[in-house]
Amino acid sequence: MNTQPFTCLILGDQGQVAYELKRELATLGRVIAASRSTLPVAIDLAQHNDFESLIRQTKPNCIVNAAAYTAVDKAEQEPELAMRINAEAVAELAQAAAKANIPLIHYSTDYVFDGTAQQPYQEDQPTNPQGVYGQSKLAGEQAIAASGANHLILRTSWVYGTRGGNFLRTMRRLAREREELSVVADQTGCPTWSRHIAQATAQILIQLKRDPSLITEHSGIYHLVSSGQGSWHDFATAIIEHQRQQETIACQRIVPITTAQFPTPAKRPAYSVLNTDKLAETFGVRLPDWREALSQVNAELDQPHI
Repeated sequence: MNTQPFTCLILGDQGQVAYELKRELATLGRVIAASRSTLPVAIDLAQHNDFESLIRQTKPNCIVNAAAYTAVDKAEQEPELAMRINAEAVAELAQAAAKANIPLIHYSTDYVFDGTAQQPYQEDQPTNPQGVYGQSKLAGEQAIAASGANHLILRTSWVYGTRGGNFLRTMRRLAREREELSVVADQTGCPTWSRHIAQATAQILIQLKRDPSLITEHSGIYHLVSSGQGSWHDFATAIIEHQRQQETIACQRIVPITTAQFPTPAKRPAYSVLNTDKLAETFGVRLPDWREALSQVNAELDQPHI
């Protein structure tokens, strides 16, 4: 990993994490982003890809996979596609990375857990995904571990940001349109800003660039989420309280409801808070409280150019 110039290959070009990664990792060296729409390096995880050829062509020092099938409810109707993108393609990528001895960073999810815990989940606790999305992401984790590639699997949760479709942007839009919003209050997790995920990844890569042996010593699963915890209702309330101070909105009430009152095709974990001590102890990375992060994101969205 000490070859110059340092080159990072990112899979996924359009997603909210990939967007932030391209900005953050550019400070380390050359960044190549590959997705269905990027040429000459075009990658479609729904199809078979020649990852070995891609690695030979781009000669990366590291690979960051930010591409995934993330439509949690739609996955229940498209299990084969979800498994293809989140597991089978990931297996092929990991095998190619192992063959070329290129370290792989991959993002996973809190949905690998069933949500029955009473305390924040640690990395080695038993997994039990309740839906196709979580099952496909867990299969991807297992494929990476089996590949022999040097890797870091970073589980995150409730990802949001200034771009793309996410809970924050949806709530801000609905607050302008509706007087009353009903939001689930009995699911608890860690809202996590996509930029913080990218910044943490960059901090880790700086250490791996300085000492390539770290990836061999510390390959495995880590939890990467904001500090603190809250429900979707807490998240929505914090979003809209700020928005109300900045603009005139229609929303007057945010009504807490149960999961049973808002049924979805995919079952969500009731409690999916992740313990991040392992990441802090190994790489010195710990994200700020989610409310602090949300204040920064809201301030950006208040700007007219966003």
